Amino acid sequence: MIELTTEPIDYNQLTESVRDHAAGAVTLFLGTVREFTRGVQTSWLEYEAYPDMARASMAELEAEACQKFTVTKIAISHRTGMMALGEISVAIAVSSPHRDQAFEAGRWLIDTLKERVPIWKKEHFADGREEWQHPGMTPQTNTTGAKL
Repeated sequence: MIELTTEPIDYNQLTESVRDHAAGAVTLFLGTVREFTRGVQTSWLEYEAYPDMARASMAELEAEACQKFTVTKIAISHRTGMMALGEISVAIAVSSPHRDQAFEAGRWLIDTLKERVPIWKKEHFADGREEWQHPGMTPQTNTTGAKL
């Protein structure tokens, strides 16, 4: 299941869509709007996409993940529009016969989605600044060196 939506993501439904008797593991990744980015307070986020291109790119990722990993089913949902702190912007559910493959596939999917899928994020900061993040950009790091 591939979905690009302006509505809140129903992660329960997404998770249920990948459950299968052949799968012994189901993983779920939720990307949420956090309050601080590189030490600067975030007010809200805005996501934009080319819908047809984004869906096609997500479908390509799904097919590639099925070839790279032993997975049973995959579901990807990404929101567009404005989102408040704590809201879910992206969800990825993966089922697999074994947990290692489910975790690995889910990690690969979110990392690769952020690099390839034409969805852009505009961060609106409490100090009034705005900053666009584009697919494929080198991840920003905080003072500890952790990816943001």
